[in-house]
Amino acid sequence: MEIDINLTKIRNKIGAVEKQFGRENNSVCLIAVSKTRKINEIIQAIDKNQRHFGENYCQEAVEKIKTINRPDIIWHFIGPIQSNKTKQIAHNFNWVHTLDRLKIAQRLNEMRPDHLPPLNICVQVNTSNEVTKSGLSIDKLESFIDSLKEFKRLKVRGLMSLPEIKRDFDEQRESFKELNKVFLRLNKNNAEIDVLSMGTSNDMEAAIAEGATFVRIGTAIFGPRIQ
Repeated sequence: MEIDINLTKIRNKIGAVEKQFGRENNSVCLIAVSKTRKINEIIQAIDKNQRHFGENYCQEAVEKIKTINRPDIIWHFIGPIQSNKTKQIAHNFNWVHTLDRLKIAQRLNEMRPDHLPPLNICVQVNTSNEVTKSGLSIDKLESFIDSLKEFKRLKVRGLMSLPEIKRDFDEQRESFKELNKVFLRLNKNNAEIDVLSMGTSNDMEAAIAEGATFVRIGTAIFGPRIQ
């Protein structure tokens, strides 16, 4: 099946890029971005031992999570967070990659059920300073992370970025390099901050070269996005 073949190709590519840039083997985790994809497509990936999936749309995602009903699957919320969706996100996801507002952090913390472990959080950073993109500027990042310490049902694990799309490999690396510097500084002061979520089907290699630990791949696994 095409999804099987694509997953094998992506995993092999990740391994090759890890080796090329001196990264440890299996230091990069693949998140299969399954937004708009059908249940049977996700099951095909699960059958190929894919365990991490990324979703952008809360209602669609929760239906999939409940239908698939596999406790061994790790679900990552990677889309914009609406206030009225925080309960569903807090109840159903293992990770959130797009936190950039204290109000949302407070709601997620309040709504995370006690029987579940703390919700893993990546803070979204706007490295390109694009006004149309979500995320904190780098200069506001550390104070924001510091303010999250009061929320015991959240666990800050790292940073996420969606940089401006560039085609040139060296330009892509520059986009990721700045965030990696910030990440390494944070990690030095707090070993629990150990995740750098960056890189998609278009710029995965550059992201791995600059320290990504999660890459979020959709099109290269499932084919062109279904609208």
